[in-house]
Amino acid sequence: MTQTRTDTHRYPAHVFWSEEDEGFIAIATDLPGCSAFGDTQDEALKQLQDAIAAWIGAQRSAGNPVPAPSSAGWCAAGGVGDQF
Repeated sequence: MTQTRTDTHRYPAHVFWSEEDEGFIAIATDLPGCSAFGDTQDEALKQLQDAIAAWIGAQRSAGNPVPAPSSAGWCAAGGVGDQF
């Protein structure tokens, strides 16, 4: 089966504010090492879609398996003004 761009939205993500990077980091929790940066949560999530597609492409090129998306959804944490 061919992975389409739409399929990248099925992977859960975790988004958080990074003081060190002064921006938001989005991580695809099912795909080790797959992350993206953005000035806003939305931008980080949009950039993550490209990162997921590239991660999947690299795995397939190397002959490695690609995990199916879990059903965890996405989570925003550590945003400006968030209380934990």
